[in-house]
Amino acid sequence: MDELKQQFIKDKKGKKIAVLLPIDEYNKMVELLEEKDDLKEYRKAKAIKSELIPFEQAFKEIEDAG
Repeated sequence: MDELKQQFIKDKKGKKIAVLLPIDEYNKMVELLEEKDDLKEYRKAKAIKSELIPFEQAFKEIEDAG
């Protein structure tokens, strides 16, 4: 990630209590966190030894359950 362009909000004692950053940078951070979560879930699912079923069957089972 490139250098962040951030600004800090400080309390009366000068302690940083919040941060402001451009929306594009915020959106990129959210996207990266979502990708990280997706990868974590993928790895967890891949570690489970279970029977594989065809996509069409899985989709039908989901539709039938809803």
